[in-house]
Amino acid sequence: MRYHREPSREAGSEPPPDLIRSVSRAFRIIEAVGDTEKGLTPKQIARRCELNLATVYHLVRTLSYEGYLHRRENGTFVAGLNFSDRYREMTKAFSAPANVADGLRRAAGRTGHSHFLGQFINGRVAITGVAEGARSPHMEDLIVGFDDGAHATALGKALLSSLSAPARGRYLRESGMRRYTAKTITEHDKLEYELSVQGGRGLFVEVEQYRRDVACAATVVAYGPEPDQVVVLATTLPLQEFVTTASTVNQRIRAAAQGLASALSTDVPGITR
Repeated sequence: MRYHREPSREAGSEPPPDLIRSVSRAFRIIEAVGDTEKGLTPKQIARRCELNLATVYHLVRTLSYEGYLHRRENGTFVAGLNFSDRYREMTKAFSAPANVADGLRRAAGRTGHSHFLGQFINGRVAITGVAEGARSPHMEDLIVGFDDGAHATALGKALLSSLSAPARGRYLRESGMRRYTAKTITEHDKLEYELSVQGGRGLFVEVEQYRRDVACAATVVAYGPEPDQVVVLATTLPLQEFVTTASTVNQRIRAAAQGLASALSTDVPGITR
């Protein structure tokens, strides 16, 4: 089975002419191993990544020495301990300014619902801030750095709406439109229609498109001249609570967005309300 993964490079970009193939292959191995819970043998890695077995042995030894892979006694390789350090560094780099993070926590505290900030990072829709609320379902995958499912989350829809139609089409073709639930929109035309309608309202909503029994609402906090200066605020809550309090959720997320916009405009150059 060939290993397929949604690309993390900037959407629509081409490989650089001076691409270092060995580095690229090493990352393919890391991603393939990280995508499994049981680990992979060198032969399995070679098949999934379509690499020569001798090349795989050379690279896994190097990656193990550097701490990015760990060899188990049964001969399989799993992710190494160095990833925890890299994750901490990534979350620190992506983190919102202190007063913005405080505003996110206040919004979660007032409502009891989890709140998220999102931006484009290297051309990918990504979560850059999280404040969990006790009344929202715990979403273990929605953490800082999460860059999947843009078509299925309200946060992703809001960011996608800021792109031109051609750029959005390229993004979706490259990322794909995976079905998370029976209600996930996986047709480009249907998503375009939804973005058009919700964009006119300034509020993006998804109901059970990413996770069953969960609803999510999002709005744009701030704009800028570059895509990565568009900032989005989103909130998640149980479906039944959303059904009975949709208008209140609308008012609260817009109010929170206004407060965050003021904080962002003073801390991040180029961003406007």
